Amino acid sequence: MNYLEDFPMLKKGIVYFDNAATTYKPKNVINSLIDYNINFTANSHRGDYNNSFKVDDEIDKTREKVRQFINADLKEEIIFTINATDSLNMVVNGFFEHILNKDDEVLLSKAEHASNILPWIMLSLKKGIKIKYIPLDEENKIKIENIKNLITSKTKVISLAYITNVIGDKRNIKEISNLAHNNNIYMVVDGAQSVPHIKTDVKDIDCDFLAFSAHKMCGPTGVGVLYGKYELLKKMIPYKVGGGMNESYNEHSIEFETIPLRFEAGTPNINGIIAFRHAIEYIENIGLENIERSEKYLRKYLIRELSKIPYIDILNPNSDGSIVLIKVKDKFAGDVGLYLNSKGICVRSGKHCVKMLKDESGFDDTVRISLYFYNTYEEIDYLIYCLKDKENLYNF
Repeated sequence: MNYLEDFPMLKKGIVYFDNAATTYKPKNVINSLIDYNINFTANSHRGDYNNSFKVDDEIDKTREKVRQFINADLKEEIIFTINATDSLNMVVNGFFEHILNKDDEVLLSKAEHASNILPWIMLSLKKGIKIKYIPLDEENKIKIENIKNLITSKTKVISLAYITNVIGDKRNIKEISNLAHNNNIYMVVDGAQSVPHIKTDVKDIDCDFLAFSAHKMCGPTGVGVLYGKYELLKKMIPYKVGGGMNESYNEHSIEFETIPLRFEAGTPNINGIIAFRHAIEYIENIGLENIERSEKYLRKYLIRELSKIPYIDILNPNSDGSIVLIKVKDKFAGDVGLYLNSKGICVRSGKHCVKMLKDESGFDDTVRISLYFYNTYEEIDYLIYCLKDKENLYNF
């Protein structure tokens, strides 16, 4: 399928392979952002007039659309945040800070994004909880046995990405959630790299909390989602307070608004939240099963062509996600990125916010090629052509 007419950025003559960082936005999303600013600008929950009523209705429609998209039970289980980072900070600081005690254990892996490690480290410094890192196998993936071997009576939380942002491995979250709940352990899922690419059904995988971002799935920046089971959200304490999240307050007390409004202090990213609904609709029109299939074939083709270049090491050839990680022998990753930039190709180079992965993987700075459904075989061919130009690559 040709997406050229849907995505204005695709007409800029740039080959974009940094979709794990953020994605292009289709016209229906862009038009929605413009529509709010031209036709019905108003604040939410603040005005007794038609445009304000319309804003409230549009935000509510998006909340319901997100509920349907991840198959949550209630739209009240959908909290709008700034991004997945904000969502994970919210659940760590608003929920787990108040129920975890000194020496309670949280299981992570060193393949997690900083957003799913640093809040837990901060909590360990504050409350004395213990973080245990699940060992990775020879392909830097997680085996269920390695989780089982770490669980003790002190283990209270497992917090993992469904699909990681560097290795690109897809975890069996449903199996891990089942293991967690059989041991009275909470399951937190970082869905930043999964929700845009594969069907994520919160009831099927039975996670307790799920975090993801709009901008990684054709939506605007500045919008994230925290899903939480309603019974758990009732126990969560707002870690941001201000306008819009309270029913009333006096000199010494606050009466919170209902869920989810109590967790959405201040003016939200109104046009971003509204536009997010149109991003979801766009993805639904394509079909997540079609997106997953397209990315699978693109990745397979990319791996095959890269493997023909003798001075390139493919570091995650057997991962299931849309990410391909490479190193060019005797070449600094940042220089490879700059060389490709000179050819009009966008990739990501460095540690990709996963700075402890080198402890187990043995590799440090890498070049990340991340695909999305609008990428093409022709773009991959051009990338391969540029990488095969050894003289210019190594002399750049």
